[in-house]
Amino acid sequence: MSKIVDEVMTANAGYAAEFGDKGQLPMPPGRQFAILTCMDARLDPAKYAGLAEGDAHVIRNAGGRASDDAIRSLVISYKLLGTREWFVIHHTDCGMETFTSEIMGDLLASSLKTATVDSSGWHDSGDGPGTPDGRFIQWLTIRDQKQSVVDDVQRIRNSSMVPGGIPIYGYIYDCRTGKLIEVPEATEAGRPR
Repeated sequence: MSKIVDEVMTANAGYAAEFGDKGQLPMPPGRQFAILTCMDARLDPAKYAGLAEGDAHVIRNAGGRASDDAIRSLVISYKLLGTREWFVIHHTDCGMETFTSEIMGDLLASSLKTATVDSSGWHDSGDGPGTPDGRFIQWLTIRDQKQSVVDDVQRIRNSSMVPGGIPIYGYIYDCRTGKLIEVPEATEAGRPR
């Protein structure tokens, strides 16, 4: 077993020992809201949004983007589990700003090994095999943080599966200060109809 597995299992044993009545939490989130945010390890939605276990749904993916799967999760969150408000929260210094779909396709075509980045850009070892399949995926990269929040709120708002009465708020988390900064244009686009 790896050192990481050992660390995770040790931490879990301690957590389970103090689990108490958390096993009685209901399935629907108690505060009836959901957050769509990035998978970046520097973001802790429980801390920056003041969450306790059972409070809210947190949906994470690379960039916190409104992908088909993220919208699927939000719709389940509302339709089956009763959330009434949604937040789209991107963040400063996001890795999704450092490449394009074309760059990712080229890197994967070169090899499946981990790429490196330096001041001149992304580089791959070229030690194949690679795959051309990465060229057929929209990687939902980000060129402008504010605009990506607006775009994602609009995409969610315009989904035929999303009721018009759900408010959708748009924010950017500042990795240097821990503050949530509203993107007013996104919140306006997400206001209930």
